[in-house]
Amino acid sequence: MKVMLRRGTAGKLMVYVAKKDLEEEVVSETELNGNKILTLTNGWELEIANLLEPLKLPQTVEAKRLA
Repeated sequence: MKVMLRRGTAGKLMVYVAKKDLEEEVVSETELNGNKILTLTNGWELEIANLLEPLKLPQTVEAKRLA
């Protein structure tokens, strides 16, 4: 699914999922096999491949929902 990453007003990383009309804050970031795993405040875990640091925001990326 396509998601948009951006910084919120408090400087926190935010994820917007247009198909679900869902915007959530990222509460934790981990790395697994070179992919970034983002855990959102609603409990979702999204896996994003090839996410380069430092992040250039806002940007749209392809993500896979794990949980």
